[in-house]
Amino acid sequence: MSKLSYYSQEGLTKLKDELSFLKTRGRSDMAKQIAEARDKGDLSENAEYDAAKDAQGLLELKISKLEEVLSHARVLDENDVDLSKVSVFTCVKIKNTANKAEIKYTLVSEEEANLKENKISVKSPIGQGLLGKKVGDIAEIKAPAGMVKFEVLEITMGVI
Repeated sequence: MSKLSYYSQEGLTKLKDELSFLKTRGRSDMAKQIAEARDKGDLSENAEYDAAKDAQGLLELKISKLEEVLSHARVLDENDVDLSKVSVFTCVKIKNTANKAEIKYTLVSEEEANLKENKISVKSPIGQGLLGKKVGDIAEIKAPAGMVKFEVLEITMGVI
C-alpha cells in the first residue's frame, strides 16, 4: 500500500510552516520550560520538570510524524486531475437517495479536511465511498445509522 498523500500547494505549505515553527520556536520554548523547571530544585521530586519533559516528548513525536507525512507528500497539479471520476481535489455534488438532500464536498487529504468548508478527507467513510465513482453512479456508504446511498450528480474541479 502506497503511503503517498496528495496536497494542494497551499496545504503542503501549511504543513511545512507548522513543522518549521515546531522545530524552531516550539523546541526553543520547550527548552526554556525545562530550564525553568530544573532551576526549581531537586529533579527527583520536581513534577514541573517531569511535565516539561513529557511535553518535550510529545513535541518531538509531533515533529517526527509531520516529517513522516511530508516525506510522502506530493503536490497534485490541477491539470492532472481526472474529472471523469471522483478523486482527490475534485468537488462532487451528491444527492442522498433517501431524503433527496443535495450537498457538495471537495475531497482532500486528511490534514486539509475541514467540514465547515465542506472539505472531507479521502480517507473518511464518505470520501472512500465516493472515490472512483462517476456521474450517475450510486455510492453505498456505511454510516453509524446504517447504509446510506448517494447518487453522484456532478464532478468539478477545485474548491466549493
